[in-house]
Amino acid sequence: MIGAVLVAVVAAIHVAILLMEMFLWETPRVRAIFRSTPEFAAATRVMAANQGLYNGFLAAGLILALIQGVPGAGQPLAHFILACVIVAGLYGAATVGRRIVYVQAAPAVLALFAVLAGI
Repeated sequence: MIGAVLVAVVAAIHVAILLMEMFLWETPRVRAIFRSTPEFAAATRVMAANQGLYNGFLAAGLILALIQGVPGAGQPLAHFILACVIVAGLYGAATVGRRIVYVQAAPAVLALFAVLAGI
């Protein structure tokens, strides 16, 4: 049960990232979150939308795992997608900024441990 809730939290985080990167990238609030200037946001709009789409795929995989059942038939898919989120979060932390570990990787690690533990 806790595992399913944490998987849903990670999915929600990635839906939020999708919305910010695909549709709200140039808004003042999202620019503040990503610490970017209006000029940078305008120049990277298409790239951010592409990244947002990938985050949407991660969310979709987690949602599908929940629909299939966590715990249950959706667990292997949840394991795989959560591992992908962790790798992406670690890479982002190494290449972009450390706080990505806390926003992306850490929740996925907690969710993966909970799912693996069956709690």
